[in-house]
Amino acid sequence: MTRTAQLHPDGKTRCPWPGEDAFYVAYHDTEWGVPEYDDRALYEKLMLDGFQAGLSWITILRKRDNFRKAFDDFQPEKIARYNAKKVHALMNDAGIVRNKAKIDGAILSAKSYLDIMEKGPGFSNFLWDFVDGKPKVNQFKSTASVPASTPLSVQISKELSSRGFKFVGPTIVYAFMQATGMVNDHLVTCFCHESCSGKLRTPRLKKK
Repeated sequence: MTRTAQLHPDGKTRCPWPGEDAFYVAYHDTEWGVPEYDDRALYEKLMLDGFQAGLSWITILRKRDNFRKAFDDFQPEKIARYNAKKVHALMNDAGIVRNKAKIDGAILSAKSYLDIMEKGPGFSNFLWDFVDGKPKVNQFKSTASVPASTPLSVQISKELSSRGFKFVGPTIVYAFMQATGMVNDHLVTCFCHESCSGKLRTPRLKKK
């Protein structure tokens, strides 16, 4: 179904996918499409996108705080050392998506992340080099024009897979690229489109 940007009661025109859900609208306005350059934050988002496979993003988003608690704030150094006891505990945590393949995948991906961090070029540089370090700005007028994957997301997917990352298919990777601002897929009439077209907005890094 073709859907164009919508004018909300607050006077702002937004992409249609958040609907009127205040929680989802806040995510759209403050996070989605904002260029993210922090290594750990990028790992977290890629893992959450992997857990989303077969589910809706809003389901994962509502569980994000639970995921952060369960997965040690997505610190790859800790996740890479998870053992069978920890996996068992995660499988019994009702606050997250209890899927053993995805949990095991996050552990393997953490090890791959550490390898990139230790041997270079760093996870952020590795990803952003695919788009020359800046967002690829699209000019979509409706959701019908927005692709589920692209040749570039296929390329990144293959590269991540070859390095040992799991649950990084082309569609998951493209959703990740959209969310982290590697591509700006806010509709052209959305008020966020212009501000997400470059480094005008920087991501809010989580306080340590």
